Amino acid sequence: MQKTRVVEITRVKKHPRYEKRYEVTARFKAHDEENQYHTGDKVLIKEIRPMSKDKRWEIVKKI
Repeated sequence: MQKTRVVEITRVKKHPRYEKRYEVTARFKAHDEENQYHTGDKVLIKEIRPMSKDKRWEIVKKI
């Protein structure tokens, strides 16, 4: 995983019946060619062709 970063996306959903809000977290493995992004960076990712079993995203830029 030398050129791979795990990107975590958190969003808020509302339960359809009880209308309580709760957080849902999704984690994606994204390709980072130059190893320039680090823990805590907010990044923009885009979908690409499959590079491995789990890696189907690429980091575009830092926000």
